[in-house]
Amino acid sequence: MKLGALEAGGTKMVCAIGDETGKILDQVSISTLTPEETMPKIIDYFQDKDIEALGVAAFGPVDVNPESPNYGRILDTPKLAWRQYPLLSTLKEALAVPIKLDTDVNGSCLGEMTYGSAKGLDSVMYITIGTGIGVGIAIGGKLVHGMLHPEAGHILITPQTGDEEHCVCPYHKNCLEGLASGPSIEKRWGTKAVNLVDKTEVWELESEYLAQAIMNFILTVSPQRIILGGGVMHQEQLLPLIRKKVQEKMNGYIRTPELADMDHYIVPASLNDDQGILGCIRLAELSLK
Repeated sequence: MKLGALEAGGTKMVCAIGDETGKILDQVSISTLTPEETMPKIIDYFQDKDIEALGVAAFGPVDVNPESPNYGRILDTPKLAWRQYPLLSTLKEALAVPIKLDTDVNGSCLGEMTYGSAKGLDSVMYITIGTGIGVGIAIGGKLVHGMLHPEAGHILITPQTGDEEHCVCPYHKNCLEGLASGPSIEKRWGTKAVNLVDKTEVWELESEYLAQAIMNFILTVSPQRIILGGGVMHQEQLLPLIRKKVQEKMNGYIRTPELADMDHYIVPASLNDDQGILGCIRLAELSLK
């Protein structure tokens, strides 16, 4: 079975062909410019590939309700050229195959549940920490949507004393994305995270904010596993600090086998940064059922 996958990101659109086993047969990357520049290239890529279905994981906010007349429409994104763009209907009209769409982070969560470190689990959180912070959630084996979809990257957290002015979110003064995303690190320290590997104070502060958020997620969602991805998590010194701080903040309040084994509870993304594309392949498969 040939399945199409489109990971529609704010910086690049990754297009791929795979099969239901998770084997990626072909993959290309297209820069995310305006819809007029980007969409013809995406359509050209898929048109001659003889795919049976397409799975799409899109940057947001995006309408993910299949019952909505605006299903698959990009909503009020900061990427102005894409606001109210009918992504799904444009692809359907051009390709004439079944298509299923979800958020980019839900796609990554699904990829990990189908092919990665969360296989066999039904309640999982996937957190990406990069240019922004996004959270994909599955509960009882189903990706969470609700009113729209989770925007847990914007939960409010307590800034460390003296750090209140480093929030980069235009909407909130002390949200997780504003204080712990890549741009926040760059604003605070004057250079990108990749240049700060040896600065202990950088990662102590970063892990503090992420640990605050993760504790809140544990107490609210009660996931069986939390997976951390995104560019900032390529800093390998960060994960042990997060685990340690989460354990300290929980302070023994909940005792479960999962929390007793932090090394297997809070884990890195396991699919070589292909979790989003693999989630799209699974979405394509689901569109046929």
